[in-house]
Amino acid sequence: MSTTQPILKPITIGAVELKNRVVMAPMTRCRATNEHQAPDEKHVDYYTQRAGAGLIITEGSEVSEKARGYPFVAGIFNDAQVEGWKKVVDSVHEADGKIFLQLWHVGRTSLPDYHDGQLPWAPSAVNPETELRNQYGEKKQTATPHAMTIEEIAQTVKEFGDAAANAKKAGFDGVEIHSSNGYLIHQFFNNQSNLRTDEYGGSNGNKARFFFEVLEAVAQSFPTNRIGCRLNPSLNGVFGIEGTPDTIPFFDYLINRLNKYDLAYLHLSEPFTDVSDIEFLESNIAKHYRPIYNGNLMINNQFDRETGNKVIEEGHADLVAYGKLFISNPDLSHRFNLKAETADWNMETFYTQGREGYTDYPTLEEEKAKN
Repeated sequence: MSTTQPILKPITIGAVELKNRVVMAPMTRCRATNEHQAPDEKHVDYYTQRAGAGLIITEGSEVSEKARGYPFVAGIFNDAQVEGWKKVVDSVHEADGKIFLQLWHVGRTSLPDYHDGQLPWAPSAVNPETELRNQYGEKKQTATPHAMTIEEIAQTVKEFGDAAANAKKAGFDGVEIHSSNGYLIHQFFNNQSNLRTDEYGGSNGNKARFFFEVLEAVAQSFPTNRIGCRLNPSLNGVFGIEGTPDTIPFFDYLINRLNKYDLAYLHLSEPFTDVSDIEFLESNIAKHYRPIYNGNLMINNQFDRETGNKVIEEGHADLVAYGKLFISNPDLSHRFNLKAETADWNMETFYTQGREGYTDYPTLEEEKAKN
């Protein structure tokens, strides 16, 4: 009888074989400080240090200039960015790692400062009423966004497709479509951010239309078995999104439809806030969606080694994505293997520039060598 921890067992996701089920979650780190918003040597070192993960999912990478909403984020829409990401991918592959790029468009969760004074785009002209920092570090309130025209929706779908083609050029093993956390695609899903009365609003099929058009555009460069999708069905009161009685039925519909696609995985997040007293939201996403989704299910949010093993052992998920633990533990899967203590992270350096809090966290062996 095998004594291997469930989370350390190999798994094949679509066309990609993984050495374990410890996934590095996508995390915005704001380290692209050059004029092209391209990855540099810091990014190469950061991701290569973490190549012991079964799979690395990069920070969200903006699919176009219009997709921007945060400072110093490495995009995937110009040649310099493609070349920067290629260096990252090549180094991760040399270290026997697998890496997917997360494709990102923030939609209304942005400021005019990022768009030469023009309004951010969104499904409808509904202000998320949140506070963001511009590229100079100044805090500002969001503006009421521009409601996208049919032509602008088509343009944005094309930008996702072009970004996927760029990711293919850079050599990524696959891509993840960021359809979560209150950003553009999620804004189409939600009845409070999407007030459209055309073919992109109203019914479940209409609200999901933009997502499936993006998926088809991305699939022009990557087969679906190299594509993952990230969803957050119980997001509530965060990023300007409020759950409604229609939320879970919509995601049930969406995820049922995804069974028709041979995806590498479906990446779900447990609630960021306590939704146990909200009768129309689910407080245990993995348990709810495991019977609904037939493919590889990845779960995320505040798991540790024990709870990660448990959710896989109980059959509620196939992989677990770790965020903050991977920031402070570049050798996280190795520590899990030894059942060693994990190091604490420093939140004050999550979104700063430079190498501090980025590439200077030691491995377990480096810690031992110091003592």
